[in-house]
Amino acid sequence: MRRDVRILLLGDDGVGKSTLITSLIKEAFVANVQHVIPEVTIPPEVTPDNVTTHIVDTSTRPEYRDTLETEIRKAHVICIVYAIDEPATFNRLSGHWLPYIRSLGVNVPVVLVGNKIDLRGDDVSNKCLEDEVVPIMNDFKEVETCVECSAKQPLNVSEVFYFAQKAVLHPTAPLYDSREHVLKPACVDALQRIFNLCDLDKDGVLDDAELNEFQRKCFNAPLQLQELEAVKEVVKEHEPEGVNDIGLTEVGFLFLHTLFIQRGRLETTWTVLRQFGYGDDLTLRESFLCPRVEIPVDCSVELSPKGYQFFTELFQVFDKDKDSALKKSELEALFKTSPGNPWAHTAFPQTTITTELGAVTLQGFLAQWSMTTMLDYQLTLRYLAYLGFEGDTTTAIKVTRPRKIDRRKGKVQRNVFLCYVFGAPKSGKTSLLRGFLDKPFSDQYEPTARPFAVVNSVEIKGAEKYLVMEEFGTQYEAEVLQNKKRLDKCDLLCFVFDSSDVNSFSYVVNLRKKYHLEHMPSVFVATKSDSDLVLQRNEVQPDVYCRHLGLAAPISISVKSRQMADLFNILTAVAMCPSIATPAGYLDASSSTVRMKRYLTAVGVASALIAVCLLGVRLYRHHGPSSSS
Repeated sequence: MRRDVRILLLGDDGVGKSTLITSLIKEAFVANVQHVIPEVTIPPEVTPDNVTTHIVDTSTRPEYRDTLETEIRKAHVICIVYAIDEPATFNRLSGHWLPYIRSLGVNVPVVLVGNKIDLRGDDVSNKCLEDEVVPIMNDFKEVETCVECSAKQPLNVSEVFYFAQKAVLHPTAPLYDSREHVLKPACVDALQRIFNLCDLDKDGVLDDAELNEFQRKCFNAPLQLQELEAVKEVVKEHEPEGVNDIGLTEVGFLFLHTLFIQRGRLETTWTVLRQFGYGDDLTLRESFLCPRVEIPVDCSVELSPKGYQFFTELFQVFDKDKDSALKKSELEALFKTSPGNPWAHTAFPQTTITTELGAVTLQGFLAQWSMTTMLDYQLTLRYLAYLGFEGDTTTAIKVTRPRKIDRRKGKVQRNVFLCYVFGAPKSGKTSLLRGFLDKPFSDQYEPTARPFAVVNSVEIKGAEKYLVMEEFGTQYEAEVLQNKKRLDKCDLLCFVFDSSDVNSFSYVVNLRKKYHLEHMPSVFVATKSDSDLVLQRNEVQPDVYCRHLGLAAPISISVKSRQMADLFNILTAVAMCPSIATPAGYLDASSSTVRMKRYLTAVGVASALIAVCLLGVRLYRHHGPSSSS
């Protein structure tokens, strides 16, 4: 809502424009006033809506013509004044003034003001006013209302300026079609969204508790039981389908707001709309959807405990069949108050944990939001607003410590980690990512046509962490590796090569050399260990290459045989303690000497896990990847 209102008084000379202004300011009639009153500014503390109000007088004299047009263009609302004792001034409303305003390309609310009602004598009312004004309002939709007053008595003077303010702050035009006497489609859409958000149990009805929560949120005052019943009785009388045994239906909710508007209580509907983030154009305000958040360089963004709690409760509300998973119809219902599924352009739900039938589990739902927040926190903020997060959406996220500080200290305190996966075509990158989610293995090769990211939770020393793994395909690989900002967002690199393809390892070696990736924490993975091992066409074999870098030997896995050697725990542990997998030239000597020990102990709390890792390293160094895996 704007914080200032500029009111322009327009009309023929002699109708009392200047006198109206002086009567408002002096609270008394002033007989002799200057021809044009200087602009008057009323401070916000003395106005009902706490806005600064500027009142501007005008003249129709030729010497004021340029000023008149300028002021019309600057106005937020125009009051066209006519004298009730001079019918010609009323006729010129539709014959001159309204067409003139339109000819200047100005589209602002207009209030018609009939002055000098004191000349009617004791009975100042006008029973024919509606009949006189309705034809004008039908032809000129910008006319909000008509007010009759007397600057001399004074009578209804403050109401003139109140309705002018109201026409700007609570306009009719965006909400209501005065000709058809119905809510406009954009208003219906907004109110339906608000109804759905307030329907906390998603049964299609607002019960008394939900109505009172709505009342508290919008007006900070709950309704008494008698008041609630009175509201429902009014709806039932005029719109029987608006109420049932449980409470107020969507039809009833829309009817109430139609009634508010028809009775001139537009501020009620506007208060509701603005409380739920809508601007004057009935779209959600950008400041509401995406509040400003300072993200220092090299920091990432994660969900806060409040964020995880919100998405957990949201999941539970929409899991109507209580099977601990959201199927397609339940996801569609969940995103009903938003522009749609935020992951529609991705491979979702193949990007996270699902049931065999493809329904998203709670673990998968939270993991997907963890990945979204890391990769595009602004999208998460928007959807927190769309989906009805209560209060400041920035409290649902948190900013982490810079990665460079983490790497320098040798330990990371974050909960969500990003791993880029690189390797030659057909080396098994996509299968590896699908294996992370326990998806079925496929022998059919499909080239990666666009970036593909997956996410899952990994338990490290009793704490749940989220690992995001992303591959890019040869088409986008160079774009990512040349982009320092993209690399800075990454916690570690996973280099994948096919242990049964003689040329596969040289691909990742050349990649590291070409893009100078020596400073990045790295883990090498030998895939397809269930196939025959071959010598790689490279200056040195993979285990020797890694030893020269001061890194552990490649981890040998078979996605097809589901023998993963705790790879994902290892990757997460490396992300948490990146120094253990950073090439030796980028660490001090003492760090290098303890690298292997730290690498092996970081990934498990049990001696059995350490033994598995040691065995894997030993087997690879002496025999290469095992064909039995």
